[in-house]
Amino acid sequence: MALDQSFVGRNYPPTAPYEVGREKIREFAEAVGETNPVYTDPEAAKALGHPDVIAPPTFVFSITFRAAGQVIEDPQLGLDYNRVVHGDQKFAYARPVRAGDRLTVTSTIEAIKSLAGNDILDIRGEVHDEAGEHVVTAWTKLVARAAEEA
Repeated sequence: MALDQSFVGRNYPPTAPYEVGREKIREFAEAVGETNPVYTDPEAAKALGHPDVIAPPTFVFSITFRAAGQVIEDPQLGLDYNRVVHGDQKFAYARPVRAGDRLTVTSTIEAIKSLAGNDILDIRGEVHDEAGEHVVTAWTKLVARAAEEA
């Protein structure tokens, strides 16, 4: 059954603040094979004008996808997550994510489409710091594959 188009534009409440720690950034950088010292060495980051280490660009996915869980788990939307695959991801940064940031994410359903029996859901996550400054916008595309016929 196709997802309800009336959900396009629906906003979900901001998440609880997520505190970005140096160790989380270091672990993420190691996991993705990123060796730039700006991600692990505060002095290297400061030499480039940052107040502390910064996170690799895809780090924010870990919090924006968690926030998208509000959409995914919305019982009124009726998304069958057992059939979902990750279709696409993109980011638009206002500034880098920094160690010490306390970030919240507000998710919005930006689009719902049906194509060949598949439901395609676009979720926009607006990430702000505790001062309300916009840090990054993340777009997540999820594809709920068509149910297999018996």
